[in-house]
Amino acid sequence: MRIAVVILNWNGKELLERFLPSVVSNSLELATIYLADNASTDDSLAYVKQAFPSVNIIAMPENTGYAGGYNQSLSGLTEDLFILLNSDVRVTEGWLDPIKKAFVNDNTLGAAQPKILDVNNPEYFEYAGAAGGFIDAYGYPYCRGRIFESIEKDHGQYDQVTEAFWASGACLCIRRDAFNLMGGFDTDFFAHMEEIDLCWRLRHYGFTIGVITQSKVYHLGGGTLPNMHAKKTYLNFRNSLFILVKNVAGFKVGWIIFLRLILDGIAGFRFLLTGKPAHCSAVIRAHIDFYRGASAMRKKGSLYRKRNKYFKTRSIVWQYFIARKREFGKL
Repeated sequence: MRIAVVILNWNGKELLERFLPSVVSNSLELATIYLADNASTDDSLAYVKQAFPSVNIIAMPENTGYAGGYNQSLSGLTEDLFILLNSDVRVTEGWLDPIKKAFVNDNTLGAAQPKILDVNNPEYFEYAGAAGGFIDAYGYPYCRGRIFESIEKDHGQYDQVTEAFWASGACLCIRRDAFNLMGGFDTDFFAHMEEIDLCWRLRHYGFTIGVITQSKVYHLGGGTLPNMHAKKTYLNFRNSLFILVKNVAGFKVGWIIFLRLILDGIAGFRFLLTGKPAHCSAVIRAHIDFYRGASAMRKKGSLYRKRNKYFKTRSIVWQYFIARKREFGKL
């Protein structure tokens, strides 16, 4: 099985200086490394060409975000397995071996992720993926090891290899054939949660999503947008609604969206009370833009959408804020 490790970059020279050496030193024996550049205006490309001539450069004419950037850069690659790696991820020695083994041994495995830890607090999981992603009935994502802003310390409690609902875009391992069958990422998402939509579509087609915990990487997070940037709030709220209307079968999606309107309204009011008016505004704009695009998004899923139970817990909001369950293992 041939592996391509593909790092998407946009004006990320400082991140590349910090994290690319670990990728090169720990990956070249099993993989070809590509830097997919989203029309950077800094000198990150010049740096990589000089410092790491073994890294292949894919230069794109414009910045089309995470979704469009990967769709374009992966279209010409022929490796069997793509590993989409954020530029702010440090990998470890031998990280590729268990990933390759998992995909060779299980033909139904469409996508997977390693264990993702925090590069600044290595004993803790990292927000974007932790030990595997899940979603509740109302479209709120959470992880083994991270629910909302509560991040668990890793003491081996989630070391078992398991199936998840989605794998993190910070280090998304996906078969080339599966990626192409899905038509890649949905570019209407631009950035944030497009990997959840892709994994959901893979599940509709009978693939499984895995967490390969024998492999671990360390993620900085917020390399493109900090967690509390208002644009990230906007994309997360809007895209989680897009995911629901696109992938949930039947008329119940209308009821779910209505309840989301109430829950997101509460979240927006909470932002306002805590002195974050820009985030409150972001929630409102997310809903406005969602309603504008909901019909077109619903039609996209009509060819593959299936009825299935897709959630581990019906409401992570209830479990977290009312039942006070802050750890995945207590759900």
